[in-house]
Amino acid sequence: MQSFHIAVLAGDGVGQEVVPQAKRVLEKVARQQKIQFDFHDFAWGSDYYFRHGRMAPADALDELRPFDAILLGAVGHPEIPDHVTLNGLLLPIRRAFDQYANVRPAVLHRGVESPLALRKGEQINFVVVRENTEGEYAQVGGFVYHNQPEEVAIQTAVFTRRGIERIVRFAFELAKRRNGKKRVTSVTKSNAQGFGMVLWDRTFARVAAEFSDISTESLLVDAAAMNFIRRPESFDVVVASNLFGDILSDISAIIVGSMGLAASANLDPSRRHPSMFEPVHGSAPDIAGKGIVNPIATILSAAMMLDHLQLTDAAQHVDQAVAKVLTEGCARTPDLGGRNSTEEVTDAILENL
Repeated sequence: MQSFHIAVLAGDGVGQEVVPQAKRVLEKVARQQKIQFDFHDFAWGSDYYFRHGRMAPADALDELRPFDAILLGAVGHPEIPDHVTLNGLLLPIRRAFDQYANVRPAVLHRGVESPLALRKGEQINFVVVRENTEGEYAQVGGFVYHNQPEEVAIQTAVFTRRGIERIVRFAFELAKRRNGKKRVTSVTKSNAQGFGMVLWDRTFARVAAEFSDISTESLLVDAAAMNFIRRPESFDVVVASNLFGDILSDISAIIVGSMGLAASANLDPSRRHPSMFEPVHGSAPDIAGKGIVNPIATILSAAMMLDHLQLTDAAQHVDQAVAKVLTEGCARTPDLGGRNSTEEVTDAILENL
């Protein structure tokens, strides 16, 4: 029997509620597929920070390194600055394990209403590929005259030819595999950022020349944001820098119905290190503990994990079960206009597996 060792970081807020539901789905899939998941839960996050002054122990990365994959719930607490929580746990994992490809699908399912007029199920189906380890989130810079009236903050974006080329190539390879429009859209702001973004444009053009069967489009980020709203059905694979991909993928989550449906994967495509899978919605402290958070984003993230572990049939079964629940509207959390609980939605998905 195949066995997979999964590190589980439920983290903060609603992460504590959605991760156990995703584990229920994975456990049922494991029984059906005759595989085994060995879950190891790590109690790291904001509660750990309040006790120890840091989000995770000093050797956290060494503890995570041997696992086949990481399932993450959420990171963030209203009493801790976001830059502390993110740089204390999430971003170090992405960098240390070279999870340079952040993949965020945007699918408008049948039965789910988009806030965009005239958009119906299956008309929107694209994926945002975000460079995940450098760019604007490289944390290069510092303070001068710290906390003084004349304080200066320097924040440097770091773009390397290697970093750009590998994420762009990943996007083209993904477009080849997808049953989509065979189109890659590159998003930059090279009219205003004349160094890093110009290098991105040049690198994109060079890689695109190797994929003559894939059509291309290059947009400035403001035009891309506009077109996500105006013509979302025209996109297939969108590739962008760390910052732009972060912002655009939140737009894409909303136009397909809810942040509660937004799954993501932080991938090391070389498979040298464990990849990490997480919902996009964050810790949502406003609804934490109420039992109404949508578990689907985490369950779909778990399906992406199954696919990465080359358990393709299992991943498809989970995706299909989720799609059926959404289409039938039999169980919905409040973010989708329903009255069901987190557990009830998971129950419905389990019944359809």
